[in-house]
Amino acid sequence: MLTAQPRSRAWREIDLEALAHNARVLQASLAPGCRLMAVVKADAYGHGAAQVALRLRRAGVKSFAVACLDEAISLRLHGLEEEVLILGYTPPEEAPALARWNLVQAVADEAHAAALAAQGIPLRVHLALDTGMHRLGIPADDHAALARVWELPNLSVEGVFSHLCVSDSPQPEARSYTHDQVERFFAAAAWMKARGLDPGETHLQASYGIWNLPPLPCTWARAGIALYGVTSGGTPPRRPLDLKPVLSLRARVASVRTLPAGAGAGYGLAFRTDRPRRLATVTIGYADGLSRALPEQGGQVLLHGQRCPMVGRMCMDQLLVDVTAVPEAAAGDVVTLIGWDGPAYLAAEEMASVCGTITNELLSRLGPRLPIVTAPQQAGACAAAEFAV
Repeated sequence: MLTAQPRSRAWREIDLEALAHNARVLQASLAPGCRLMAVVKADAYGHGAAQVALRLRRAGVKSFAVACLDEAISLRLHGLEEEVLILGYTPPEEAPALARWNLVQAVADEAHAAALAAQGIPLRVHLALDTGMHRLGIPADDHAALARVWELPNLSVEGVFSHLCVSDSPQPEARSYTHDQVERFFAAAAWMKARGLDPGETHLQASYGIWNLPPLPCTWARAGIALYGVTSGGTPPRRPLDLKPVLSLRARVASVRTLPAGAGAGYGLAFRTDRPRRLATVTIGYADGLSRALPEQGGQVLLHGQRCPMVGRMCMDQLLVDVTAVPEAAAGDVVTLIGWDGPAYLAAEEMASVCGTITNELLSRLGPRLPIVTAPQQAGACAAAEFAV
């Protein structure tokens, strides 16, 4: 059973020692010489990018990836001096900021490379290779384009990478496509080396590439959702790892009232009691990043270690929960939407499935009204030595 804490109306609770544990486990799963790159885009998937990055630095992680320039600069402002790679597009006119903050920029395609070079500012870049996802990147087999990019002034090519678009699927055609992507990537890297072009740091595996493929001979592996101890949902990974969920989501009971049979509650009186029921108003809503449809899709919470169904229509700042089965429920109680409450657990994967989405979206949508607090640690928890990357 959770006891009330002097905290906000609703909050995200982050277990930083579980995070460090996950980093150790993921690092140990990689090929010899391959290092973990922590993907901390979208505020570290809703976990708080600055504190996540700084804790991982203490754990030995030396390279980080974000989606955009603002995310990268924020890490620098919080004191992170390690390698930061921007995986997404940065407008060429932002070249001065890339140089000022010593950031590494992904090259989205040949035109992007030329535009970056034309700024006349020395830049550190990684070349994105399109091996079949057809999202970003220079086609991996377009050797002429690769050669032209290498000849551009002002660009220091320090790495090449690609992304595996169906590595999460167990279907034979998906596994075959992933194999082809891997082959195209390493063939491009081999062509570069044969021409005297150093591909530098190579990285291909993201979370599902780590889970579902054997270790690959790259220098980095980009761990995103796996780093936070959850899967995206769907088919379990083929190579399960001992990862611990990092985030819990909690709110408070604001009020409890008993309604007679036949009473309506909430907007539109969408919930109707079939018998006398006790309803709790919980201090979290869709403005905090939850799906408004959660109650009607079967969403649940934990209260005093018991599952209770959400009911009615979710509000911007509140939701209703049927606590008839929890007679001790009272104002001020802590409600768990993701995480443990005593022996009971609600997984992020379960809420994502109820919402018809993946955990990546669910967690990254958690809003700034939810402050981030550090979970209290039990003695001896996650006490293994830090790894050296």
